[in-house]
Amino acid sequence: MNRIIGGIGTSHVPVLGATIDGGRTETDEWKALFDDYVPAQSWLSEVQPDVAIVIYNDHASAFSLDMLPTFAVGVAAEYKPADEGWGPRPIPTLKGDPDLSWGMVESLVESGFDITVCQQLDVDHGLTVPLSILWGQPESWPVKVIPIAVNVIQYPLPSPQRCLALGRAIRNAVSSVQGDSKILMVGTGGMSHQLQGARAGLINTPFDRMFLDKISSDPDSLAAMSVSDYIREAGSEGAELIMWLIMRGALGPNVEKVHSAYHVPASNTAAGMVVLADK
Repeated sequence: MNRIIGGIGTSHVPVLGATIDGGRTETDEWKALFDDYVPAQSWLSEVQPDVAIVIYNDHASAFSLDMLPTFAVGVAAEYKPADEGWGPRPIPTLKGDPDLSWGMVESLVESGFDITVCQQLDVDHGLTVPLSILWGQPESWPVKVIPIAVNVIQYPLPSPQRCLALGRAIRNAVSSVQGDSKILMVGTGGMSHQLQGARAGLINTPFDRMFLDKISSDPDSLAAMSVSDYIREAGSEGAELIMWLIMRGALGPNVEKVHSAYHVPASNTAAGMVVLADK
């Protein structure tokens, strides 16, 4: 039976991808941050997942404000890195898992989630930067990838409670599909940051650290907050943290925190990571 072995929440700051691509991870500016990703990479080498379900938000690469689904699942055989204005990142094409993707979509729709199905999808830094953080610069990715894009751009956004519920529905969905894959959930985005307006440059370290603690021990309290709460505490782009709740919802009630990291600043944001083993 397919089973979820754990989850990782991580920031998807675009400059981290550029730093990896440019071979600058050992520079004085970046070494401490990238050293803190090594325990996550070591854990992945031990558990060796077959599939990564990556929860991310598109940044006007595949979607626009003219057509922006709340939840979209990729069902393609492969996904190419998107051109975000300066050419696609120099990374391998991602291999999909159409059988598992379609099975998940069928189960999620039966569970009451209205899913947009993407049979073709280019993926931007929201998804590719986390893959590079976790697996570096391989000749080919060691996992198949199922992208799930979430609207955290245009109102109305899905509620944190709805995101946690989607994660729990994903847990049921993957176990209902025939197969024997070890599945890693990856929630991306955040942490606190705001890119525009009077609060541009906002970083709320106490909130970020509280979130990193409670995502493992008390996700329901995080889901009980409103989107407005997240924006007030973490900034307009900090609302991306609701995507970590989808990752957490797909895990069981009992998890082991394998690793946690937090750095300020990473570009104009706080960068965080948590690694959770499903118990």
